[in-house]
Amino acid sequence: MKIALDIMGGDYAPLETTRGAIIAQKELAEQGVKLVLLGDKPSIEAIIIKDGASINDFEIIHTTEVIGMAESPTRAFTQKPNSSITVGFGLLKLGKIQAFASAGNTGAMLVGSVYSVKNIPGVIRPCITSLVPKVEGGYNIILDIGANADCKPDVLYQFGILGSLYSKYVLNVTNPKVGLLNIGEEDEKGNLVSLAAHQLMREGKDFNFVGNVESRELFNNKADVIVCDGFTGNIVLKQAEAFYDVAMRRGIQDDFFSRFNYENYGGSPILGINSNVIVGHGISNAKAIKSMLLLSKNVAEAKLSEIINKAFND
Repeated sequence: MKIALDIMGGDYAPLETTRGAIIAQKELAEQGVKLVLLGDKPSIEAIIIKDGASINDFEIIHTTEVIGMAESPTRAFTQKPNSSITVGFGLLKLGKIQAFASAGNTGAMLVGSVYSVKNIPGVIRPCITSLVPKVEGGYNIILDIGANADCKPDVLYQFGILGSLYSKYVLNVTNPKVGLLNIGEEDEKGNLVSLAAHQLMREGKDFNFVGNVESRELFNNKADVIVCDGFTGNIVLKQAEAFYDVAMRRGIQDDFFSRFNYENYGGSPILGINSNVIVGHGISNAKAIKSMLLLSKNVAEAKLSEIINKAFND
């Protein structure tokens, strides 16, 4: 298996991204995974040598352009053919790599996913997921967390399918419980979109729907998969990350709050596309990059995109 990493993506690239790859390589090599590093080759090699690692442990592909975090995703992806992100998607499309990970421009990663490897037939909109720790142990999945700020009811219904499959085949949850994030538990609560989505989910047969989930239930066992639009999901995710920041600043040492640390899970897969794409936090350090690469391996090994394709097209 080959996994490519965008070395130029993220606030601390290329130093932290390269160091994350060095740390991950030691573990992934034992599992038959080769890391492909995309970016400025001289800079990458200099960091590898300085850190006492071997250049021969990696496949390094030189790129001359970088898509910045503030650039227009569509324009940059099409006008920068030799950027690390564009080259990565080219390799993914040709099947030369089995997964592509980046902590760079999320919009460009979404554009690349749709333009290069494309949506799985039947999927209306791809989405991004994130993990939310449960008090009792384990993690809930929340989706979408930013790719789709506005969603129609049928899109939210499909998020339920995508999240359920991810929970089952990557997190190994048997018969995942799917809930709809809402302002009340009662069926009649919510705005027009959530009311319509609730009816579709209640009548559907594609996943185990358990009804509405209130925000106070995000961290318990009521649901394993929590569905919402990307606008709401992104706000929830940032609030959850703030819990960890506040706890650290106040010197609170607690196992539960430590599980909010984004470094531990590294990134989020884009679901609903014909390959394996993982998006990391822009502020990712070496530890987070390592976690993102390990997640990439797990998603690729689970053959998640093939499972989703089968679910939508059989």
